Amino acid sequence: MEQTLEVQAPVGSGEYLTYTLGQEEYGIDILKVQEIRGYEPPTTIANAPPFLKGVINLRGVIVPIVDMRIKFNLGEPSYDQFTVVIILNIGRRVVGMVVDGVSDVIQLNSDNLRPAPEFSATLDTRHILGLGTVDERMIIVVDIERLMSSREMALIETATE
Repeated sequence: MEQTLEVQAPVGSGEYLTYTLGQEEYGIDILKVQEIRGYEPPTTIANAPPFLKGVINLRGVIVPIVDMRIKFNLGEPSYDQFTVVIILNIGRRVVGMVVDGVSDVIQLNSDNLRPAPEFSATLDTRHILGLGTVDERMIIVVDIERLMSSREMALIETATE
């Protein structure tokens, strides 16, 4: 008895904002992005986890700022003229994420998007939707809503209404 497995792309066709962290390129759903700003040091919050750099006041809205390099254990972050904050609308919250730089907006569809590989239990891939390829570039597509609403981030309440 032969069994065939149909592999479907984990995300649909769409546009993704690509950004860099170290040498890797990541992508997030462009519809979650509110704006892109230059990095300014946020106001530090006492007893916050290391990846939570602090908060900024964005036109009257207090926005938590997450450094993705620290969150993903990508070494000691450095802040320069290319460092940016991507302001996201996730659920009913606004959150900022610090990245090394933004690249461009790309279109991904089932032809150039593959499911995330499964690794051992030591590597958490729950927040990776898949791997996209554009020309010679490989883009790690991140489920930013799942990541920001995860228990360890505790930044976004999951909408149950």
